[in-house]
Amino acid sequence: RPTAAGGVTFVTLEDESGQSNIIVWERVGDVCREALVSSRLLEVHGRLQRQDGVTHIIARRLLDRTALLGALLTRSRDFH
Repeated sequence: RPTAAGGVTFVTLEDESGQSNIIVWERVGDVCREALVSSRLLEVHGRLQRQDGVTHIIARRLLDRTALLGALLTRSRDFH
């Protein structure tokens, strides 16, 4: 888990609509470590902050929601 000075971990989320930065302070990272390092689907609770066109989420709680991935319906994208 790479951290910057001050015990902060930065996680970047990116999709077709843009990019968001999740800022995880050391205390939250310690409590939610398992979800932070091993989840494939991460639920983030926190404070949303927009500054200079950049979206940040200051994380307060992280939850591993990987188990929910199997329930997602994937439709075929065949265009033939």
